[in-house]
Amino acid sequence: MGEKMGSLRRTAMCGNLRTENIGEEVVLMGWVQKDRNLGSIVFLDLRDTTGISQIVVDDTISEEIFRKAEKVRSEYVLAIRGKVRARQSINKDISTGEVEVLVEELKILDEAATPPIYIKDDDNVSETMRLKYRYLDLRKPKMQANLKLRAKTAKVVRDFFYENNFVEIETPMLTKPTPEGARDYLVPSRVNQGRFYALPQSPQLLKQLLMVSGMDRYYQIVKCFRDEDLRANRQPEFTQIDVEMSFVDVDDVINMNEKLLYRLFKDIKDVEIDLPIKRMTYKEAMEKYGVDKPDLRFGFEFKDISDLVKSCGFKVFTTTLENGGVVKGINVKGYADRFSRKDINSLEEFAKTYGAKGLAWIKITDEGVTSPISKFFSEDELKTILERFEGQEGDIILIIADKLSIVCDSLGNLRNEVAKRLEILSNDDYKLVWITEFPLLEFDEEENRYVAKHHPFTHPLDEDIDMLETNPELVRAKAYDIVINGDEMGGGSIRINNSDLQAKMFKALGFSEEESSNKFGFLMDAFKYGTPPHGGIAYGLDRLIMLFSDSSNIRDVIAFPKTQSATCLLTDAPTSVPNKQLEEVHINVLV
Repeated sequence: MGEKMGSLRRTAMCGNLRTENIGEEVVLMGWVQKDRNLGSIVFLDLRDTTGISQIVVDDTISEEIFRKAEKVRSEYVLAIRGKVRARQSINKDISTGEVEVLVEELKILDEAATPPIYIKDDDNVSETMRLKYRYLDLRKPKMQANLKLRAKTAKVVRDFFYENNFVEIETPMLTKPTPEGARDYLVPSRVNQGRFYALPQSPQLLKQLLMVSGMDRYYQIVKCFRDEDLRANRQPEFTQIDVEMSFVDVDDVINMNEKLLYRLFKDIKDVEIDLPIKRMTYKEAMEKYGVDKPDLRFGFEFKDISDLVKSCGFKVFTTTLENGGVVKGINVKGYADRFSRKDINSLEEFAKTYGAKGLAWIKITDEGVTSPISKFFSEDELKTILERFEGQEGDIILIIADKLSIVCDSLGNLRNEVAKRLEILSNDDYKLVWITEFPLLEFDEEENRYVAKHHPFTHPLDEDIDMLETNPELVRAKAYDIVINGDEMGGGSIRINNSDLQAKMFKALGFSEEESSNKFGFLMDAFKYGTPPHGGIAYGLDRLIMLFSDSSNIRDVIAFPKTQSATCLLTDAPTSVPNKQLEEVHINVLV
């Protein structure tokens, strides 16, 4: 059983002691990181959220305290009182390495069993163990630093929006199920039998209603939920920085958010980003990089050689073009010697995971062109291909032929994979870009109708509105994503604020008037009473913290995350519940 603190109260933090504190009496409290017993002297490394201080207990103190110190083990919780003095053997690896504390009083506040994981940043324990013992994992300095960074980022966001006359408003967690987008998490109602709430995928409709209410500028740091199949860096519950503004168009929203991004990078990373941030249309991004979130830290832009090879002797290319496909490639300039046949085969297998049937390649060496497909081209054809790619000695060209969507997906991801394998990406290099003019709609073959690329409330570009009923696939949206180093950090749009235009949008989506009324009647009713032009954006806070902390795993920036199967190893959620609870919410479980 642990001792009581008694009259001891902490006067300093373990990581804050410096040479200027020498001679001071301090009270420290924390966990034992390491203990070393040298017979006549015991050294203890005491850790709290600020860092570590070396604690010294020698046998000149009372026998009771010395025996107590000998008993101490890793992760015991201590309170100590003592004098700060200069350390004889300086430890340059820690900020407190020039001082130590000679103990005059010591209390063991709680003993600890041997931890199942090491409490240090460079342990190699499995993620399963880390998540199961998350409270121990969170004792690690890196994990605590991530959570502090998250708190600091949230404060910078709040300060910025407060200074710019935004109002922080909470929206409800229990909302109406939405018919568009990802699958909702449903919550059964006990008092309204057979009816359900949904946890919000975003506060989209409610923040639009706040604009109808005249609040003018809103923001919220809010939990959102999506019951979808999870990928590596997705979570079933995540946090958004949610923003909405009235009397704005695209430039107004972008300009305000560039100021926010500048402030975040300056305050969090001490980096001054260039303003205005580069803009790129969706069309340009897809043509040059194959993805709508291009990483601009390196080149390797797409080149289309369809026109050059339509009559060549390589049937893979000609057949693809006859079937309406394309032939595109990238020039990995200057890195030909980094890719052996085995490496190229590995890249081909990677491309196949995105639907590509194969990968053609051309190396340019000091001995000339090396390629398994060069025999199918005349000398002039090969020359024009190399000119299109701006090929020079030392380059390797990677080419994929298929239908456009597969080429974009496979070559776009291959481009990123090549840069990753070449290790040419720097976490200290930040390339920001706005992607604009997204398609308003995309055709869903399963549902045999158009669906909204972003959501059904996105405003079309003014000059495209007339095509909404005649050529909906050509309509561009007043939508914008902010992409940083190949990751979408946020996205938004200008919203429809006119009932007639919203009705046209619902019609383009294949909704009948009755369906529109049932699903969105409350919004349409609100629009009757005077709605300002409005728009906004939502950032993924978790993704921003990953960026700022140089983390590669989203679970490292969330205190208590879920696994890829949406389970919590710490609490064993989700779990079954007693039948009585199910009866109260009128649910019968079918297994």
